[in-house]
Amino acid sequence: MHPTITKMQAVVAKGDETLIHELLADDVKFMPPTYYKTWTGRDPVAAVLGHVGKVFSDFKYRRVMGDGKDWALEFQCKVGDLDAVGVDLITLNDDGLIETFEVVMRPYKTIGALRDAMNARVMTDARFLKFREALS
Repeated sequence: MHPTITKMQAVVAKGDETLIHELLADDVKFMPPTYYKTWTGRDPVAAVLGHVGKVFSDFKYRRVMGDGKDWALEFQCKVGDLDAVGVDLITLNDDGLIETFEVVMRPYKTIGALRDAMNARVMTDARFLKFREALS
């Protein structure tokens, strides 16, 4: 398994954006299951993933599939008292850093709860005003 994927499994659930930050390419693109725009850049993506790590509970990866630059990591978690399963679709760049990170999840009800919890966190994180302006 690629060392970045191994390390990612250990740090994503912790919600430690400093550790996540180290795994991301400068121009990383993140496509979340709750938001229609793509987050771009190491700082905003690390911040978003840091918040996600605090919203998810009982997070664990169930299966890891892939080789070379392309990986799929199946996970299960809870958002509040709702169960979810999902897949992190990751592409690494030539330096072994994450260049694209797309998350697909189900069920719909849990995605709504995730969206609400993330919006509540983002609205209290002053950095996101700057990040939102960069998305416009």
